[in-house]
Amino acid sequence: MFKKRALIVGVTGIVGNNLARQLLSEGGWEVHGISRKPPKGLSQLRHIAVDVLDAEATRNALAEARVTHVFFCTWTRMPTEVENCRVNGAMVRNVLQAVCSAKHATVQHVALVTGTKNYLGPFDMYARNKPETPFREDQPRLPIDNFYYVQEDVVFELAERHGYGWSVHRPHTIVGYAVGNAMNIGVTLAVYASVCQATGRPFIFPGSPTQYAGLSDVTDARLLAKHLVWAAVTPEARNEAFNVANGDVFRWQRLWGVIGNYFGMDAAPYPGQPVPLQQQMADMEPLWEQLVQTQRLQPNRLGELASAWHTDLDLGRPMECVNDMNKSRNFGFLGFQDTQRSFLDLFDQLRHERIIP
Repeated sequence: MFKKRALIVGVTGIVGNNLARQLLSEGGWEVHGISRKPPKGLSQLRHIAVDVLDAEATRNALAEARVTHVFFCTWTRMPTEVENCRVNGAMVRNVLQAVCSAKHATVQHVALVTGTKNYLGPFDMYARNKPETPFREDQPRLPIDNFYYVQEDVVFELAERHGYGWSVHRPHTIVGYAVGNAMNIGVTLAVYASVCQATGRPFIFPGSPTQYAGLSDVTDARLLAKHLVWAAVTPEARNEAFNVANGDVFRWQRLWGVIGNYFGMDAAPYPGQPVPLQQQMADMEPLWEQLVQTQRLQPNRLGELASAWHTDLDLGRPMECVNDMNKSRNFGFLGFQDTQRSFLDLFDQLRHERIIP
């Protein structure tokens, strides 16, 4: 009989998928996952197909749930931040109200995954405030609409009502395995580099001079999964917010060359100004389809793998973005991940599964 029963909301995403694998590998967890379509390669997972924007359907789907730990790992992008706040807040509320009011409610802990937009602001105000870095968890909220704040407030409100503990996790740019994810810098760069190598196009860093030459950090999805599990079962981490990053820093001007070498080409000289991937990849769909056919790759369309718009946001920032990890360290989480290996391990897996050549 399992004593710990996890519910992962967004189990097919980059965070949810890696979290499910981590929980199942540890043993002692019964793992339930919510998504519209079942995830691949997770036969031990108990899948729940429901649209969490539908409050009644969510309540019915979770009526018999006896989950002890809820991990909220998904979001929906809307045209404005006001709509982001309304929709994403409702998703969290629908799930938590359903599991907390279920017939045999046993919720002990709720983990919410947000991110660096907590400090940088939403997409339509992104990085305009130029906050102090490294980002620290005790920095005040920005005086603007931000759906992360709305999601947090729902978690806090229902925790007070139902007595569960909570944790908030703020990863930076997430690197890890997921196909069809809307915000996946690693897979996007792998597809871009594959087309450049196959066609002889220059492998040009698309971002800002500050991002190219300045310090950065990222978050490996595997490390984030370990952090989520750690906070869920560690009493000292109860009711705390944490940054989550690999623990090292790097400069893209070096890492870009490492990525180029992996794909068998030299990095092009940096042009000194952004050349966005949305521009560079605008005509790559037929080139990618040809590569899929000639190399007998899995039949994924370019748009299913690459999210040029989001990678452009990450790499186009006008400021250095690094996260302070002292709070996690002081609370006992000592996990670390080499960022170069984050990318190269992902590329190895994508090649092994014939997603890239």
